[in-house]
Amino acid sequence: MNEFVNTMDNLPKLVKVLLAIPMLDIVWVVYRLVKSISKKNVLGIVLAALLLVIGIPFLWLIDMITIIASNKVLWLD
Repeated sequence: MNEFVNTMDNLPKLVKVLLAIPMLDIVWVVYRLVKSISKKNVLGIVLAALLLVIGIPFLWLIDMITIIASNKVLWLD
């Protein structure tokens, strides 16, 4: 699991932005879930699972902005 998180963290900024496009943003939801599981963060796991099921429509926009601004995906950790 840590390999997946490290791989996603080390992607070039352009690839991260492309993965934040609507419909592809599911990758970042899975990333949040895996990151929370690897850190054993129960609140993060529950929130990521809810995002996976509900899929907040504007989450892709938040991801896009935070990736462009700080090259990171916004999450609880």
